[in-house]
Amino acid sequence: MSTHAQKETLGFQTEVKQLLDLMIHSLYSNKEIFMRELISNASDALDKLRFEALADNALYENDSELKIQVSFDKAARTVTISDNGVGMSRLEIIEHLGTIAKSGTRAFLNNLSGDQAKDTHLIGQFGVGFYSSFIVADNVVVVTRRAGLGAEHGVRWQSKGEGDFTVETVDKATRGTEVVLHLRPDEDEFLDGFRLRGIIRKYSDHITFPVMMLKQGDDKKPETELERVNSAAALWTRPRNEIKEEEYQEFYKHVSHDFDVPLAYVHSKVEGKLEYTSLLFIPKLAPFDMWNREQRQGIKLYVRRVFIMDDAEQLLPNYLRFVRGIIDSNDLPLNVSREILQHNKTIDSIRAG
Repeated sequence: MSTHAQKETLGFQTEVKQLLDLMIHSLYSNKEIFMRELISNASDALDKLRFEALADNALYENDSELKIQVSFDKAARTVTISDNGVGMSRLEIIEHLGTIAKSGTRAFLNNLSGDQAKDTHLIGQFGVGFYSSFIVADNVVVVTRRAGLGAEHGVRWQSKGEGDFTVETVDKATRGTEVVLHLRPDEDEFLDGFRLRGIIRKYSDHITFPVMMLKQGDDKKPETELERVNSAAALWTRPRNEIKEEEYQEFYKHVSHDFDVPLAYVHSKVEGKLEYTSLLFIPKLAPFDMWNREQRQGIKLYVRRVFIMDDAEQLLPNYLRFVRGIIDSNDLPLNVSREILQHNKTIDSIRAG
């Protein structure tokens, strides 16, 4: 089968089209958040790979140094965010980047008023992630390969954010995902190493994986060596008196994809018979799908700083499903599954706590 035959053009789900249109206009005043959203997605992909590799070490493909890399090309006017995380298959990329799989989406979009300030708030509650790329880019290319599949299973997704996107099969030697943003004509500010570093430190300092960039060289002798831009230490493991208010706020935005600051948060470390740390946030506004009882929980479970699962519904009662945050336990086994959690005394104690 020729590669040509494997290229298909697909239409965005109507909701995505509406949301894209809205976002590009409503969020324009805070356009640098595209970087936070893409780095958060990359961090999630690295978390997922590390978790899947607990059961199958071969997924590392002899490259277990997990990282995110940000680069820019002045001549091509592109900004690229890449990771060596779990990657996506062809089906996954169509599902993740062509539809918004959230119940209540249509009702949500019908609530938008055309009043920019109000709409920005609503969009923030929705958690738009990847689509924020189109605020600064008029053409976005994603090249990805699922960990564990051969190089010939790479996928290239491309869209101008208008009505459709193309997907084709390509060769990709390494696993993971690369997002290339072709910037709009007036977005040259993002083709500057100092500006990008500033945004990464502002929004993504607490990401637990290193975010790498080429060292700053001069134009005559470009640098080839990478350096870490963020502090890459799990925020919740640091002493409370060393964490600034802004850092808590940015961490909340990372785990919740909300654009607003939280109403309140609790950061506690429990020691003794059980050891765990929790950092829990209450959003300022109720999530738009608050009344949907099927809506998943917002707690991420870590074991010794290794991500184990999203939406760990065993940790909080259903009526607290609007709470966001993380719990990091020292006492659970790394290969813990949802089934094990249901009958686990440690989880019962954490939940009671």
